[in-house]
Amino acid sequence: MDAKGWDERYSGAEFVWPRQPNRWVVQEVRGNPPGRALDLATGEGRNAIWLAEIGWSVTAVDFSEVALRRAAGLEAEVEEERGEELAIEWVWGDLRTWELPTSTYDLVLMSYLHLPSYERTALVRAGAAALAANGMLVVVGHDSSNLTDGYGGPQDAGVLYTAADLETDLQDLIKSGGYVVERSGRFAREVVVGEESHVAWDVILKVRRKGESKSGYQLT
Repeated sequence: MDAKGWDERYSGAEFVWPRQPNRWVVQEVRGNPPGRALDLATGEGRNAIWLAEIGWSVTAVDFSEVALRRAAGLEAEVEEERGEELAIEWVWGDLRTWELPTSTYDLVLMSYLHLPSYERTALVRAGAAALAANGMLVVVGHDSSNLTDGYGGPQDAGVLYTAADLETDLQDLIKSGGYVVERSGRFAREVVVGEESHVAWDVILKVRRKGESKSGYQLT
């Protein structure tokens, strides 16, 4: 779906996604010291806002202007409830052409962004290069097996992927010893629709860049 299609989808009265952060994002990020985060394809901003609430300074990118307006509106609601501003910069950009800075972020997040394999590979590699020392790349998506064995998600095998696909995207970087895989695999997620419960299969890859962080912590 192109930006126009997503703008139309986000133009409805209701939020497209839950306002709570994704459970896998919370699982992989919680417990890490906050720093600078880059949220790729932020959508309505649920993960970016949660990150900012726990102390991260977030740059959140999406190519849907409507989604970004909704995200900024939700941020304003949260700020009013908390009585303080959140450190979020909303950026309108197409990640297929948007240039990521290098060696900058302590967290790069790619949550349920599904692109053709060649575009995914380029973005995953750019995300890894954007990490500062000891920074982490967290990729969460619909696993390829979800097409036949799970519920929901894109019904196009060409944009789905597995943990092995993601590791292959970064194979040379991992083999060089500069990046360490901390989690890689397929995980079940319960989806409740009405009175029925379904299983969706998600993929998670968490990779950390070796080196000494600004705080002095070093991954070896």
